[in-house]
Amino acid sequence: MNEKLLSIPTRQKHVGKHLVLDAWRISSDLLNDPDHLRESLKKAVDDCGATLINLCVHQFSPYGVTATATLAESHMAVHTWPEHGYLGADLFFCGAGHPERALETLVDLYKPKDVKIRRLNRGVNPVAEADDLLNESVESA
Repeated sequence: MNEKLLSIPTRQKHVGKHLVLDAWRISSDLLNDPDHLRESLKKAVDDCGATLINLCVHQFSPYGVTATATLAESHMAVHTWPEHGYLGADLFFCGAGHPERALETLVDLYKPKDVKIRRLNRGVNPVAEADDLLNESVESA
């Protein structure tokens, strides 16, 4: 996994961290297995130190699986498209826990050949962001 993508520094005040995973070239058998997704998501929750409230897994016809995990810290959602060898996931945390570890677990268990990870700081206060930029400008003058 590309550690650079997960360690983007931020000085902004925010309420949550949102990680988005796009993963390609995964076995269609793995992607179409609801039991594998259920166990993978449980392990990801455990590995990142989150608290699972509810887990819902749905098998689509003719193929594809979606799972959502409601967490005390927010949520995780995973969607698969076996016909494209693709898995998309988003992990939104607004409390304790380490979503980066959950992403590592999903990548380890699905073994994609190509991965893209984006990190968003959610709930950034525009006033706080402007204050940070102003303070940064004043400090560097």
